Amino acid sequence: MNESNVETGSVGNFTMGEESRDFAAPLGGATAGKLEIVNGATKVVLRTESAMSDLVRAHFEGPTPEVEARSGIVTIRYPRFAPAEWIQFGLLRNKHAADVVLNTTIPWTVVIDRGVTKLEADLSALRLSSFEIDGGASDVELTLPKPLGVVQVRIGGGVSKFTIHRPAGVPVRVQIKGGASQFALDDQRFGAIGGETRMNSQHDQNAPDRYEIAIGGGASRLTID
Repeated sequence: MNESNVETGSVGNFTMGEESRDFAAPLGGATAGKLEIVNGATKVVLRTESAMSDLVRAHFEGPTPEVEARSGIVTIRYPRFAPAEWIQFGLLRNKHAADVVLNTTIPWTVVIDRGVTKLEADLSALRLSSFEIDGGASDVELTLPKPLGVVQVRIGGGVSKFTIHRPAGVPVRVQIKGGASQFALDDQRFGAIGGETRMNSQHDQNAPDRYEIAIGGGASRLTID
């Protein structure tokens, strides 16, 4: 990020149409964080940085959203673009629309509203309270940290080309509504499954620290390892 262009403070409001913009908000007294991406997103990188003193830092390319940070709650709000408009604003070029970095000293909840396409989220160093996508998701790679307690991962719609990595030996329960094709859970692989699917990894399913993954629609090319 270009430090000379970083805007800091509790609230940042950006103008749509600018080619790029940086944002930073101080950690302050926040003891927990929540990231909300509203109205969907395309080409997002979500990562962490242990040495960062800010609550969050972000770099945006293409149409920059409104961004707010209040009491540990970070809201990134895009207008409701049609697919053709995303292309018009250049988000399908070889750039990330949003590169968001979270502070690792506090636990986080992540919520993406209205779906996401092309998400790369490495949360392996984070204390994750829950992860939710309200809507469909495609072309996603999600790397999870070691859970503390029962951590929910919920996708409200269907998924396609969705990969979830978790630390070795961590139990996981999976529920898929609407059937699945090309589904893999560790060493278990399935070509096609009809109806609602419930599966467990080959670990202690009553372990106090585990993931519970729920997908509200069909799943295609879903891998959980």
